[in-house]
Amino acid sequence: MPAKLGRPTDQRLAILKNQVSELLWYGKIETTVDRAKSVRSIAEKLITAAAKTYGDTQTVQKEKTNLKGDKVSVEFKNDGPRKLAVRRKLMSKLVDLHEVKGDKESKANFRARIKDINHPLIEKIFNEYGPKYESRPGGYTRIIKLGTRRGDNAEIAILELV
Repeated sequence: MPAKLGRPTDQRLAILKNQVSELLWYGKIETTVDRAKSVRSIAEKLITAAAKTYGDTQTVQKEKTNLKGDKVSVEFKNDGPRKLAVRRKLMSKLVDLHEVKGDKESKANFRARIKDINHPLIEKIFNEYGPKYESRPGGYTRIIKLGTRRGDNAEIAILELV
């Protein structure tokens, strides 16, 4: 049975959803040991699902009309049925985090970089973590205990992706 973390169900699920999203976006979070264990179980299941299905794509030909009025055949890559189901599962379990503009990056370069990406966290999971962890049987995270927090003496740990 998962830990209750001393919170009502809706608050507990919201905290875990946020922390799993932050872990997958940044690769590392600092939290209490109990939360880290709960976050780890959710994150590993999501990564496993993405690693098994990231290659399930289909190429589709579509007819489009260009500016001159001519019909042109355009090739698109769509998700296969298994990958689409996993994508929807990820979208329901994670918070949709957005790209951040770099310090030295111009607005035009930032817009060009994020133009075709609707859900950056989901794309990162499929494009980065899927190929990276495909051959690994499990154990994508590690918990490093840091000691106790000064204010309330709670055990603190760093949860990071391997």
